[in-house]
Amino acid sequence: MNAYRWFGRSWLALGYFFLYIPIMMLIVYSFNSSSQDMIWRGFTLHWYEALAGDDEIIAGFVLSLKVATLAATCSVVLGTFTAYVLTNYRNFKGRALFKGMANAPLVMPEVIIGLSLLLMLVGMENAIGFPPRGLMTLVFGHTVLGVAYSAVVIESRLKEISKSLSEAAMDLGCRPFQVFFLVTLPNISQALMSAWLLTFTLSLDDVVVSAFLTGPGYSTMPIVIFSRARLGLDPRVNTVAAITIAVVSVGVVLSSLHMARQERLRQKEISAAFKH
Repeated sequence: MNAYRWFGRSWLALGYFFLYIPIMMLIVYSFNSSSQDMIWRGFTLHWYEALAGDDEIIAGFVLSLKVATLAATCSVVLGTFTAYVLTNYRNFKGRALFKGMANAPLVMPEVIIGLSLLLMLVGMENAIGFPPRGLMTLVFGHTVLGVAYSAVVIESRLKEISKSLSEAAMDLGCRPFQVFFLVTLPNISQALMSAWLLTFTLSLDDVVVSAFLTGPGYSTMPIVIFSRARLGLDPRVNTVAAITIAVVSVGVVLSSLHMARQERLRQKEISAAFKH
């Protein structure tokens, strides 16, 4: 038994090592005084100072934040309705087709998604003059991807909620839309937060779809980094990655603490309700 436990822990440690050591190396070399990667010449903050004056990367980072925020919000809203329909309405015609189309972006190559969206949006722009390639097309493309992921996360949480809660609320006089906003949404708030963080992260680092849907003057941070990497890695790219990792890590920790606190409060409320 000890041998199996040792093997499992060793395999887990190896997996974590494989995943996180490259990230740690990237952060360490963001403080490297050498302009060549993997040649350590000493500690410096020069590249962080240089990053402050790099307008292209800063503009790309700001654009990526805008696109990711809008796309994540739209994805969670649409994904919530998609998951709600799939969970609570199981007998309508075309349900299998609807579910398949909703989950298609999970398994479809992003190159195909990006190319198809490009053809559709260019056709729309030629026909009606909208939307122009830029912020709107990026948000639209990232939302198409995000809806599929958010729907899966939210649907799994909806399936865990007892239908007796909704039935009890309707017996007390609530209408369906009141049940949704007053009963269902509070119970899936953690899933909504998880789905938002997931789709925000997916949008923030997307390259393939963004490369198809971006327009003149609208280069997201991953596009800028990818274009520079083809000419040789710029040490300022390491600083961008280090800052992004720090911000995302802080956000994940804070959101996890918040969700854990909300779960404890919810369990206390449920226990108090049963006692009364």
